[in-house]
Amino acid sequence: MRFFDRSFWPGRVCCQPVRQDGRIRTKLLRTRSYSGTVMYVLGTAGHVDHGKSTLVKALTGIDPDRLAEEKERGLTIDLGFAWLKLPDGKEVSIVDVPGHERFIKNMLAGVGGIDLALLIVAADEGVMPQTREHLAILDLLGISRAIVVITKKDLADEEMLEIVKLDIEEVLKGTALEGAPMVMTSAVTGEGLADLVAAIERLLQSTPPRRDIGKPRLPVDRVFTMKGFGTVVTGTLIDGRLSLGQQVEILPGGQRTTIRGLQSHKKKIETALPGTRVAANLAGIAVEEIQRGMVLTTPGWLLPTRFLDARLRAVADLTHPITHNKMISFHAGTAEVSGKLRLLDRDKLGAGESGWAQILLGHPVAVARGDLFIIRSAAGTLGGGMIVDTHPRRHRRFQTSVIEALEAREKGSPEDMVLTALGSQGFIEMGAFLARCNLSEEEATRALRSLLAEGRVILLGEEGPRALLISRNEWDRVIAESRRATESYHAQFPLRMGIPKEELRSRLKIGPAHFNAVLERLVAEGVLVEEKAFLRTPSHTIRLTPKQRAEADAFLEALARNPYSPVVESLPEPELLNMLLETRQAVKVAENVIFAAAAYDEMVGGVVERLRTGGKITVAEVRDMFQTSRKFALALMEHLDEMKITRRVGDERVLR
Repeated sequence: MRFFDRSFWPGRVCCQPVRQDGRIRTKLLRTRSYSGTVMYVLGTAGHVDHGKSTLVKALTGIDPDRLAEEKERGLTIDLGFAWLKLPDGKEVSIVDVPGHERFIKNMLAGVGGIDLALLIVAADEGVMPQTREHLAILDLLGISRAIVVITKKDLADEEMLEIVKLDIEEVLKGTALEGAPMVMTSAVTGEGLADLVAAIERLLQSTPPRRDIGKPRLPVDRVFTMKGFGTVVTGTLIDGRLSLGQQVEILPGGQRTTIRGLQSHKKKIETALPGTRVAANLAGIAVEEIQRGMVLTTPGWLLPTRFLDARLRAVADLTHPITHNKMISFHAGTAEVSGKLRLLDRDKLGAGESGWAQILLGHPVAVARGDLFIIRSAAGTLGGGMIVDTHPRRHRRFQTSVIEALEAREKGSPEDMVLTALGSQGFIEMGAFLARCNLSEEEATRALRSLLAEGRVILLGEEGPRALLISRNEWDRVIAESRRATESYHAQFPLRMGIPKEELRSRLKIGPAHFNAVLERLVAEGVLVEEKAFLRTPSHTIRLTPKQRAEADAFLEALARNPYSPVVESLPEPELLNMLLETRQAVKVAENVIFAAAAYDEMVGGVVERLRTGGKITVAEVRDMFQTSRKFALALMEHLDEMKITRRVGDERVLR
């Protein structure tokens, strides 16, 4: 099935530079079906008109400039794509980025997923402004595997080439690319192309494959539609595999769909591995529903966010400090979102300095802990860094405890990643957590068991997918809020046994499905005491004033004087009466019909025994049994019906 744009993917052959008769020629290589080979992605970087696209075409035979406007103007505007097969059999995808400063946002959408950078510098111009900015971006994104390619060698003499080389070495000092190999080339004569291919092959041989944690993410860098096939998205796959027929989700939109076709390098594949340039044909979704910056992933684990904690580093040549509350453009993966920067440990960040920040975004983005990002303004690239928490609470500035916690999370141990994933979100079921944590299930489970043993994570309920997890800090907060809510209730209603369970659940804002497990733990730890349908603090007791004690005694004595037909002149004030009922010194069976507890128990016992021996009873018989009036007998029997002790059949009652 062929459903992808020919201007995007090459045909069924690829080109490889080879030396023949002292000249560089291209050799056609027949493609082979994808068989799970490790894939790599190269990305170009460099100043406008330094020959990035020309070099890619010379290497691959593919023109990465796919737009008509690009061909007319001779200027790369958007991302271009090609691919190359190395002599050792590795397939290498190439992402060609625009060099013009107006198209930096397009450059950022392509550079994030690369394994190896080709920093392009023209021999006739040397290091230029966008060379420096692209280098700064590569450095901030931690892309250390790179080759510096000096292009247009045929336009410079040896003296100029030496000056350019020294200039590049100076610019690279102190960056992640310091010491990167240099190759001089000419796309016109073909000189140096074979050396460049050899250098690429050599570096990739020591490049580890992308990690596979079973949580695939495909940041979308292009979306289009093909007649007869529908919507197609492309991107560089990270963190997991995608397969034909797999159900996927588009974030942050949340649209669900199914993959009905996969291709890589113009070949149909059934499974795409991490590090693969992928084009995915999606079922039942319109092209208008997807845009660059969204992420295709498996459902249920990745939660879009508008709030991030991050370690931020300013670029080394920053002309004006980054200030607190600065408005920025945030770039991560292929996404670009406006945002506001909150500096947590300083008021401003100078050139080359690092600090902690919270970023509030104008729109949600689908990112994970550990993702790298860039921030820009109208003046250019400001800095970048790593996300350490995707769902943090809003922090107060200049708090030592906050900074220490962020530094611990930055270390990146599996335990720290588990704690970050739990974060401040409260309770989460274990099954959902293992799916959502940005670790493999094996790593997450191992780290989780360690944290449970140390008491840094709390498990509520029986271990299994439905068991609840919560961090120790969050659990301590639940304990404090439980005490505070219960003590507040005691102060408001001192004559009550305790706070009703449902009232506490409502105050804690815990769902019914989770509350029982929470309550069981609170009682087991001695935080609260359970009294039937009520909860109290261990120290709470009901204390009556002398006046209240006298009123209660007088009421109970009145009930006892005529136990089966209790008539009292007046009821105690509501809170005192409620206390007598809750402590079961009296039992209310109907409005204005209250029995002493002993009399109530005797009457219920007598009725039940009569039903067990006789099988049925009438209200009149109950009246006669206790020498009371029909009013009290009827109230008692209707109460027993409500309690599901008896059942009415005509004018008689039987046991349920």
